[in-house]
Amino acid sequence: MAEAVDRGLRVANLIGLGPFALTQPEQWEQQRERLVRALETGHALNTGCVVFTTGPAGPLPWDEAADALETALAPVLVEARTLGIPFAVEHTNSLRVDVGFVHSLHDVVDLARRLGTGVCMEINACWAERGLADTIAAAHDVIRLVQVSDFAIGTLATPDRLVPGDGDIPLARILGQVVASGYDGVFDLELIGPKIEAEGYASAVPRAVTALGALLDDLEP
Repeated sequence: MAEAVDRGLRVANLIGLGPFALTQPEQWEQQRERLVRALETGHALNTGCVVFTTGPAGPLPWDEAADALETALAPVLVEARTLGIPFAVEHTNSLRVDVGFVHSLHDVVDLARRLGTGVCMEINACWAERGLADTIAAAHDVIRLVQVSDFAIGTLATPDRLVPGDGDIPLARILGQVVASGYDGVFDLELIGPKIEAEGYASAVPRAVTALGALLDDLEP
């Protein structure tokens, strides 16, 4: 952390460590402490937001899992407001029930409004969602971060991301909808998985920066 401060690096977001085990309230206090430490780190770095996944619902129905999350997260959100650090809940791919129970942008927007948090929009997890353009337009006030990567239809593993433009997600259309909604925040490249590792980050990262930059430049008036 000290090196990032000394170098004057801008830290756009931090990922909060470890989701809540929503069916095990005896563990919540330990998780709250981890998230508060993440918030304190974010405050020291003047970060744009702290991102968090909900945690697994286990046997709980969706609505009961949301109730549990609201109770578990309440003290952390008080600390976030005190420190002035935006807190963003991320929706996840439906295969990742081990880290979250919210698998659509539509649902995470509803949950965020209930909790009083922001949203991390994960394009890889919502690009084929019904009514996506309407959801984005209605969520412009709560979206705090947009994660960008590509996906090849036929991929059966998760996560297996691609450099923007290497896959099948209509990124130009979706990014256009995000920009048209009034969003003026950070677009975060999330590059993980076998194909990225096979290419190597030294190649994939600059290619991704160039590709995403070109997409966003084309959207400027």
